[in-house]
Amino acid sequence: MRKQQRGITMIGWLILLIPVAIVFYAGIRLAPVYLNYMKVVHSLEQVASEVGSSDATAQGIRGAVEKHFNIESVDYPDSKDLKIARADGVWTIEAAYDDQAPLFANVFILVSFDKTVSLKGGSTN
Repeated sequence: MRKQQRGITMIGWLILLIPVAIVFYAGIRLAPVYLNYMKVVHSLEQVASEVGSSDATAQGIRGAVEKHFNIESVDYPDSKDLKIARADGVWTIEAAYDDQAPLFANVFILVSFDKTVSLKGGSTN
């Protein structure tokens, strides 16, 4: 008579490791997208701390953002894609954009980002 089998078979290992490998691969593909987002956030926060709200203009803020994007090597989004608005004496810069990372063949992972920074006394999202 046969002893009871102990452990996991090769098919069992494949069933366990394939989903783990897919998630790991997706993480590798998403890392540059999130690193780019972190550069965008850092640039916006630096502009908010450097530019004074009282003497700022929309063009001046956009120029400062563009300079920081050049320093940080941010290719997407462009400084023209940002919304710069003034409400109640407070300038806000909003970067709301979608980015995608290729996964397999024609399958992509779409990530939506939305960051708003206030130049004077406001809170950040």
